[in-house]
Formats: sequence, C-alpha cells, structure tokens
Amino acid sequence: MEKSNFVDQIRIFCRSGHGGPGKRHFMRNKLTALGGPDGGDGGRGAHIILKGNRNLWTLLHLRYYKNVLAEDGEGGGDNNKTGRFGKDIVIEVPLGTIARDEETGAQEVEILNDGQEVIWMPGGKGGLGNSNFATSTNQAPEYAQPGLPGLEGWKVLELKVLADVGLVGFPNAGKSTLLSVITAAKPKIADYAFTTITPNLGMVEYRDGKSFCIADLPGIIEGAAEGKGLGHRFLRHIERNSILLFLIPADSNDHRKEFDILVSELEQYNAELLHKQFVIAISKSDMLDDELTAAIKKELPEDIPHLFISSVTNKGLTELKDMLWKVLNTPVDPE
Repeated sequence: MEKSNFVDQIRIFCRSGHGGPGKRHFMRNKLTALGGPDGGDGGRGAHIILKGNRNLWTLLHLRYYKNVLAEDGEGGGDNNKTGRFGKDIVIEVPLGTIARDEETGAQEVEILNDGQEVIWMPGGKGGLGNSNFATSTNQAPEYAQPGLPGLEGWKVLELKVLADVGLVGFPNAGKSTLLSVITAAKPKIADYAFTTITPNLGMVEYRDGKSFCIADLPGIIEGAAEGKGLGHRFLRHIERNSILLFLIPADSNDHRKEFDILVSELEQYNAELLHKQFVIAISKSDMLDDELTAAIKKELPEDIPHLFISSVTNKGLTELKDMLWKVLNTPVDPE
C-alpha cells in the first residue's frame, strides 16, 4: 500500500523545562568569614514554541518526534549568579496548524502566519536565591525557593488546510481532474472511490497576474459527519476555505439530492460551515444536450451561483474562474 507523505494530525508527549532551584549560600572568602547571603536565582526552564513556516505543508517531519522534552533551568550560583535558562525548543509547523490538549480537547494555539511564534508550553520559573529573602530582622535567611515545574501532557497537532476555495463532492465527482486542469497541481486521478485521501493544493492563475488557492479535498460520503469514510479528517479541512465549490457530476441520478446530502453532512459536522459562500458546478457536462442541461438547472437551488463545466473539453472553466474570483472579492453582508 502506498504510504502518503501528507500527515495532518500527530500525537506527541510534551514537557517544558522545570525551573532551576534558587541557591542557598553565604559569602565566604579570605576577607569575609561570615558574609551575607549571596545565593543566586535559578534559571527558567525551556519553553516549547510553535513557529509558522509557509514552506511546510504537512506534519510529516514530526511523525517520529514522539517525545518533546525541554531542558531544565540551571540552579542559581554563588555571588548572586543566576542559573542558565533552559534552551527553548522551537517546533516549525505549517500554516493552519492547531494545537490541542488531548485530555480536554481544548484548543491552545493556532498558527496562521509565516514566522508567527507562540509559546505553547512555558517553562517553569526559576526559584529565588536566599539573597532575595534578607531583611533587617532576618539578615541570614537559610532558605531559597525551588524552581517551578514545567508543564507536561499528551498533545495533538492538527493541520487544517488553508485555501481560498475548497472542492466538495462525492468520490469520483471529478475534483482531482478539475484541479489538474486549472492549476499546476498533479493529483492522483482514477475512477475508483477515494483516489484522493489527502488534500491537494493548487494555485489558479487568474488575469493580470492575480491568483487564488484551491484545494481538492477527499470526497464526502453519507455519514461523513459521524466519521464514516474519511469523515472528520476531511471535514476538518473545509473549515478554512472561504468558498465551497460543490462539484456534482452530470451523470448523477439526482443532482439536488446529492447537493442536499453534501450540505447536510457539513451542517451536522459544524453548522457554521453553512455561512460560507457556496458555488455549484455540474462536472462532466460535455455529455449533456440542451434539454438535459435545462432539466438539471431546474433541480438546483436558485439562490446559489451555478454553472456547467467539463474538465475534458475545458467547457465553462474560464467562466468558473471568473465566478470564483468575483465571489472571493465580494464582501459578505453581516447578518
């Protein structure tokens, strides 16, 4: 079985560094037999930092990175010397990565911009040395603080593809073929279900040097919202797209029913997806005559832009680019 280089979710154990302990020490040298407290503070434990990198498109490089253990801070020294800080660990991730706590499911970090750095798991604070506790009534404190512990736990890194347009449809609706024609992407194409099991991204060259990003996403089946088929793994990527382009093949038995099933699966997964902008394209329309085209038009929702295309004959592809560009650049009225 072919192994995919696209990894969109990984589970790792993380522990940030513990803070170094403060030093309990009193000044002693040949000139000073009983000097005051001079114990230094402990160093901070190392942070675990997430950093966005636009040149990454998968979490593959972290697949075998199962344990992320950051360095502890160094203990405080004599003569009020602060211990060395632990060396921070920087984990580079693709744009669109979300970090969650596995136990609670709570989202902790979201990386959307190139070069964006977020302290995901802060290191423990170093303890104070005994010199910090000297007072007029206690000039020789015999205690210092221990460092604070770092954070630890099982974490999940999740990638949601960033694209302007997401292709939505049942398996074999023609999404991969369309992407291969209107972009430079070369997705795997075959006439069996789930040829696409990972998202493929492509840039659509528009007029005057303009472009937009389109994603061929794995096909939906009924029950996807319940995790059937590729289920949640697919639907997660749809959340990032500005436009959802519903691709329905001309040879479908019931075009409206197919559209309604797709919308229903999106709603069950996340009702907010219904607030995105929808466009419908009837693929493989080179096999239609005028009478069949008119019949299909009557089935489609009147309030959603639609058009008939063929990736084989290039029918309607220029009009599709125009429509997508127009929708992308039309402000949405707040409701």
